[in-house]
Amino acid sequence: MKDSVAEEHLYLGFSHQYRDGIFPLHTSISLFLLSYCDCKLFKVFLVPTGEDVDDQFVTKNLLDDLEVHFISRRQLPVVVQSCCLPAVVVSDGKFCRAGLSVVLRHIIQKTYEADPSKKDVLELLGFKKTCLKACAEVSQWTRLCEISIPLAVEGFLMASPEHCQSIPPDILQLERKLGEPVRVHNDDKIRRQKLQQQKAGAKAAVPVLGKEGTEEGKPVEMHEHPLPSLELSIAFSKLLVQEVSDAVNREAPHIRRTKTSDLPPLDHVFAEGLYFTLADIVLLPCIHQFLVSSKKQGKNLVNLPLISSWYRRVQEVPGIKKAAAKCHMELLQLPELTSAPEEQLQDFSSVPDELEEENEDSHFIGGPRPTMTKLMENGIEAKFSPHPCPDWTLDWTNLPSAVNPGEGKMSRDRALRKQQQLNNLVAAVTKLAKPGDVIVDFCSGGGHVGIVLAHMMPSCQVVLIENKELSLMRAKDRSDELGLNNIWFIQANLDYFNGTFNIGVALHACGVATDMVIEHCIKARAAFVISPCCYGFIQNTVKFKYPQSHQFKEILSYKESNVWGLWIWIGHGLQKNTTTLSKLHLWSQRVVLQRTICLWASLLRV
Repeated sequence: MKDSVAEEHLYLGFSHQYRDGIFPLHTSISLFLLSYCDCKLFKVFLVPTGEDVDDQFVTKNLLDDLEVHFISRRQLPVVVQSCCLPAVVVSDGKFCRAGLSVVLRHIIQKTYEADPSKKDVLELLGFKKTCLKACAEVSQWTRLCEISIPLAVEGFLMASPEHCQSIPPDILQLERKLGEPVRVHNDDKIRRQKLQQQKAGAKAAVPVLGKEGTEEGKPVEMHEHPLPSLELSIAFSKLLVQEVSDAVNREAPHIRRTKTSDLPPLDHVFAEGLYFTLADIVLLPCIHQFLVSSKKQGKNLVNLPLISSWYRRVQEVPGIKKAAAKCHMELLQLPELTSAPEEQLQDFSSVPDELEEENEDSHFIGGPRPTMTKLMENGIEAKFSPHPCPDWTLDWTNLPSAVNPGEGKMSRDRALRKQQQLNNLVAAVTKLAKPGDVIVDFCSGGGHVGIVLAHMMPSCQVVLIENKELSLMRAKDRSDELGLNNIWFIQANLDYFNGTFNIGVALHACGVATDMVIEHCIKARAAFVISPCCYGFIQNTVKFKYPQSHQFKEILSYKESNVWGLWIWIGHGLQKNTTTLSKLHLWSQRVVLQRTICLWASLLRV
């Protein structure tokens, strides 16, 4: 184990304790992961939401070997006060990670860095280390695990008996997800192996991971019985660091010739498919609380056979029962359930928005010209105004090299274009800002905008918010080289930032993120300077449906609004435009803020 690992502070919210759970459930999940990873690298703080908290009672009922400190919200580091919990902050108080998925992934990575022998912990991040990496604003799966399921269970537990008769829709959605065919990177190969097994009607020895298999130093029992599925064999062989036998790997010639469309689908073993991942860690404390409450109320779980099977299977993963015991979780022993009829579940699952959109545009005519003609016939066209600062430019030759975007690992040509874009953006922000303002660089990437602003305006506090850790680390390295003291770094999704600010900035926030930034700024009553994504592609999400403005909805369909957005980027070259700013007429119900709004965008964003 590496010795020189810097201690970081982990802040967890605390509202109350109910049975064997700490609430909010995000805190129970975080503590469970710490227990499973046997991680003691963080100094843990509970942040009570109320004043009447019995410190000794709570501490006594937390992890057996975990030291926990209590801290009030007003005592939190300033950067953490701007974020939703859970949050992790480094000792200098400038770099914060906020939000459940970001914090959990960080715990896993720090555990492995401190002890590289814990490869099973690193495996929790899944294929290419992408488990729950996509932000909840655009990923339905991340949103279900990180937000919807925890909130649904908390609501279920708090509801009166007469109001919690039915299973929450989000739990039913998880049941349906577990019934969907599994897709993995080597999907074709495993499906052919499954076909071969089915045709052979093979019996094989598979590991039984019970109490004996989870205790250290004890051998894993092998029993001869009908093999439940190839999926189980592959999943548990990975957990036990074993290889699937050559007999399973070899395919007969007629199996290799089988069409892909004729191969059997793969069944779920764990939440994301064949392998145990962070998603299972997140779901277990939530589903456990739901099942315990349901059992006490005498509810029949016949509609949840897949969740029940998953719950039993997760308990057989090495280390899970030990972690649960440390968290005082008394895992249930559920009986096997047969699958519920499909019609019992179908009413609880809505048709995906994407499918609805495709069906809507049956009369869609592709290309920008028909869409532009349609808009102009209805009195809508793009309007432009002169550049507000035509002579303003940054003297790049006299700026420190770390300020230059070329230091952010990009080509010379791209760095030149980035300088032109920064000239325009910084010019607009300079006109808006006054000493003491807080400027937030949303979707900051490598910090090209934020670092220039922090260097040029030392009297303002600049906050960089970015979901990608590597990009934000590069930005921090550049900031450290410059010795900037007026800059913070927050690795989080936009929704996890709830601080107050005066000016919001975003350069090429991808797709729907531009609209999220605008919405965030409007809610904060902050000015904003924005250059939208260069690709011009957006899609409907849980948060946004397009077109957004009432006037556009009456004229354009979803696909037509996408064509309009793309035409604006290509037709007017806003990416490379150094002489004009697009100024929009706000047709919808948006309020014109008291401060100046400068916005680089297409009419699509109105």
